[in-house]
Amino acid sequence: MGKTSKDKRDIYYRKAKEEGWRARSAFKLLQIDTECHIFDGVSKAVDLCAAPGSWSQVLARKLNENYKKALETGNASPPKIVAVDLQAMAPLEGVIQLQGDITNTNTAQQIIAHFDNTQADLVVCDGAPDVTGLHDMDIFIQSQLLLAALNITTHILRPGGTFVAKIFRAKDVSFLYAQLRIFFPYVYCTKPSSSRNSSIEAFVVCKDYSPPEGYKPHMLNPLLTHEPCNFEELTGVNRIIVPFVVCGDLNQPDSDMCYPLNLDGKKYKYHEPVQTPIAPPYAEALSLLENRRAGSSFTFDHETEFNETDINIAIENGASSMAEFKKNALITATENNSEDSDAIAKTESIKDENKEEEATIAALQNLYVSEEAGNIDNILI
Repeated sequence: MGKTSKDKRDIYYRKAKEEGWRARSAFKLLQIDTECHIFDGVSKAVDLCAAPGSWSQVLARKLNENYKKALETGNASPPKIVAVDLQAMAPLEGVIQLQGDITNTNTAQQIIAHFDNTQADLVVCDGAPDVTGLHDMDIFIQSQLLLAALNITTHILRPGGTFVAKIFRAKDVSFLYAQLRIFFPYVYCTKPSSSRNSSIEAFVVCKDYSPPEGYKPHMLNPLLTHEPCNFEELTGVNRIIVPFVVCGDLNQPDSDMCYPLNLDGKKYKYHEPVQTPIAPPYAEALSLLENRRAGSSFTFDHETEFNETDINIAIENGASSMAEFKKNALITATENNSEDSDAIAKTESIKDENKEEEATIAALQNLYVSEEAGNIDNILI
């Protein structure tokens, strides 16, 4: 393939190189801002999962434009941008880089320290897993990455701030929306035109960060920190326990015990099931049994014939399929006919011995006849 093959195929890839963006994803953030105005009034921003840095480039350009406009109307503080990623990233002018884990509390503390112990106005995250091709797995990992980004956002975003992150639109995406709505009253799902239609990716724009009253940000989720969660440290709205209710009193029967049939002085009486099986696995055996009673042939493979007693015993032993029924019936027939088999074997051996004796007698008689004939010939000579 030639060097220009990808440029022909992807217009945004070509435009990104022409305009100096590190990746085509820069256009996604620009188009989101055109529709949702996420950069209005923003001077401090955080880019999570920033590598290779295209969104950090957009942040630097847009926040510098805001700074210049603010200087025209009065005093303004220079913008601050912090980019976080596990991978190393080439330096960007005006962007502070942190090589760290977004699921670690220390990373959140370092971000706050760069903002002089204040919180960010905007948090963006374009992170996505290395897709495996197993869609359910990829969607699950992406949802966990989104929740990890939301978790650290609760540490570093000021009330009223904005959160933008990548999301995979899948079957259970409404569950993620519900979790985001806990912290943001305004949640939008956007699909920039630079995002391919064949991709299930989209972006959630969450505005006006409003955590529940009394909520305390934490990193106690074992899925994120791989550390045990001490629920005793949580109080108020942070400690929501779903009640577990046991129904029924201790005087009622225990489902894990075995009880005699005659219980509490009452004589046991068998009752038929309220609804018998519609297509039981032993239906074929019952059908064959009825045919046997009606006088029709009742044989299986290899011309093995079973009588009515064999069938009844096999059914009583709980045959769950025709194959098991045949197996049980064969075992039963073998056990019932073992004595007859021994007798038949003895009879056959006796017949074989009689045949050998008859053959011996016949041979002796033939020899006697031949000797008599030889003597007569000698006399005639």
